Amino acid sequence: MIGPKRLEIDDVVAQHLHALPGNLNHGVAHNLGAGVDAHDNLGQVGQGSGGEESGHVPQSYATKPRHAARARRQRLRPWVVAGKLAVTALTLWLLWQSVVADRATAAAWRGLLTDAQRGPALAALLLVPLNWALEAWKWWRLARHLEPVSFARSFRAVLTGLTLGFVTPNRVGDYAGRLLELKNRRPEALGAVFLGRYCQLVITLLAGSGGVLYFVLRYLGPQYPLVAAGLGLTAVLGNALVLLPLYRSRLLLTAVLQWRPLRRFQRYTANLPHYPTAVLNQVLLLSGLRYGVFTAQFGLLLAAYGAKVPLGAALAAIAGTFLLKSLVPSLNALTDVGARELSATHLFGLLGLPVLPVLSASLSLWVLNIALPSAAGLLFVLRLKVLRRSHRRPPAGPAA
Repeated sequence: MIGPKRLEIDDVVAQHLHALPGNLNHGVAHNLGAGVDAHDNLGQVGQGSGGEESGHVPQSYATKPRHAARARRQRLRPWVVAGKLAVTALTLWLLWQSVVADRATAAAWRGLLTDAQRGPALAALLLVPLNWALEAWKWWRLARHLEPVSFARSFRAVLTGLTLGFVTPNRVGDYAGRLLELKNRRPEALGAVFLGRYCQLVITLLAGSGGVLYFVLRYLGPQYPLVAAGLGLTAVLGNALVLLPLYRSRLLLTAVLQWRPLRRFQRYTANLPHYPTAVLNQVLLLSGLRYGVFTAQFGLLLAAYGAKVPLGAALAAIAGTFLLKSLVPSLNALTDVGARELSATHLFGLLGLPVLPVLSASLSLWVLNIALPSAAGLLFVLRLKVLRRSHRRPPAGPAA
């Protein structure tokens, strides 16, 4: 029951409300009837005390980092454009020096267009898209564990990385190219790129050791059987040790990271133990298929230049060539060509083949699979968005 004093107070308040303007009358009545929440009052500080009349508008502090990031992107944009132009100019210069100015390479690809047999040469050319499609599929399979990514974006990342790797020592630009094509650009992406390259290296070592053993057994086996057997056992143990880091990466990383200087790389390799065995098997299978494409291209180019060699010996020499090439670090595209020349001509020379067709086939393989795709990747490098707004990172773990 409402007492007489409360009724008198309500009458006085009602009389004063009728004397206020309409907008204030509504606000006061609302506050009296519903009460004022403390959080709303804190959020409206300054508005009820002449804030609008003084022209002061409350500003959220969350917008300041956005303005700072936008200003930073504006400052860095000219440098990014200059960097893209520098990469383009350097790539074109290296292509000119290695494909046109170099006499051996120029003679090889010109002979491929004029003197070589058209059928095998055309077949080797048609395998180039398949080669890099397999690499894009492999990267797509690995990148799915970092963020949702399409196959088209994976293919673009592979060509971008190929172009940037063309102008950097030992193809380290491949890491940057694939990382920049991701939306979140997580540090774990560097570990994913390393995993893909390591799987390709594993296939190269497995096949290459078999190719080298072929020559060991052929030339040393009859005279030094114990040496040949020892080298064969060493190859088997070495291949087992190469596979160990792939399927037991957690144990390997734990042991390696005990050394303090290597702990700085822990954030880049944190995602490697989380790849399931099925995914690793698929990546190894794709690496093997890509290796098969390389081998088929080399054989087709040898046939195009008229080199005749038994199939088994040719496969052994090709595998040994790829192995020796992978073990020699390259400073740039020019030294990459030199290492391939030396390894190919030496092994095929043991089979009695002349130098010219082997050299032409090896250089043509490099032009088809490295030089031409690197030139095509320049289109993606120029359109690459180096400066991006920050995105929220999705939770870590494999994508569905």
